[in-house]
Amino acid sequence: MDELIDIVDEHGNYTGKTCLKSEAHKYGYFHPTIHVWLYTSDKQILLQKRALTKKVFPGMWDISVAGHIAAGEDVKIGAIREVKEEIGFDILSENLFKIGTRKHMVNHTNGIIDNEFHHVFITELTVPFETLTLQKEEVEELKLFNLDVILHTKDYENLLLPQYQDYYAFVYNQIINALT
Repeated sequence: MDELIDIVDEHGNYTGKTCLKSEAHKYGYFHPTIHVWLYTSDKQILLQKRALTKKVFPGMWDISVAGHIAAGEDVKIGAIREVKEEIGFDILSENLFKIGTRKHMVNHTNGIIDNEFHHVFITELTVPFETLTLQKEEVEELKLFNLDVILHTKDYENLLLPQYQDYYAFVYNQIINALT
């Protein structure tokens, strides 16, 4: 879906300008996005298999929930909205913990230029896995993996992106800290 999003500068500061998501990806405008990592009390991580119709990384096992922040939308509210839309899980604001912001720049072979600031959150999955509902346009499948899987992405095919191992290790450590 093409939505109106805010444009930020190369430092993540809002410029006061907006554009369609497709324009940001065409021209490489920086924009805010969210990553929400959901974990369980028994050290599992929820990953989603991206819909096969996605323009980048179709069918890949990826972050629990990721998405774009709508123009003018508060980042945390956007994260809560994306989780509800993609997997049908209602998160209370006080249960969603921001662990950082990550600058991400990649040019995809299909012409999409992803220049984004990922606002990264963690939260515990507090409902039974079976109650989650998929947004079929975005998510092909959901699965719980042992949390350690994000430390060893190079050992798996089609699971996260091994070149971002430092990022995944950071997320892993933040989740372990939250569980203790």
